[in-house]
Amino acid sequence: RDFRRMAGIVDIVVGYTGGQKKNPTYQNIMDSTEAFLIEFDPTVITYEEILDEWSDMHAPFYPSKCQYRSAVFYCNEQQRDAARSKIEELGKGGQRKVYVDIEPVTAFYRAEEYHQDFLDKQMSSSRI
Repeated sequence: RDFRRMAGIVDIVVGYTGGQKKNPTYQNIMDSTEAFLIEFDPTVITYEEILDEWSDMHAPFYPSKCQYRSAVFYCNEQQRDAARSKIEELGKGGQRKVYVDIEPVTAFYRAEEYHQDFLDKQMSSSRI
């Protein structure tokens, strides 16, 4: 599964967010979380459809340290409410513990180039 193959996805950038300290890097991530920023065309795809795809490829049922924690960052109340609804759905109405933080968007720092399209790079380097 890949967000980039979904109609309406304009761009995806890997980076760091959710922390207080500026300019995190992979070697010095500090209090930030590895994340990806998705630019999308809302006339083609909805935020809810993106959350559906995210939840299909993600299993946030175990706690993780800050760097790898599961989180959804929202831009407005509608996105926050959609994220809360999706997390409730994942938890099957409280029957299963879901470890996802839902937070407002903060500064986003682009990750190093080797992190961009990481899976594609790994797949192409393993082909002979």
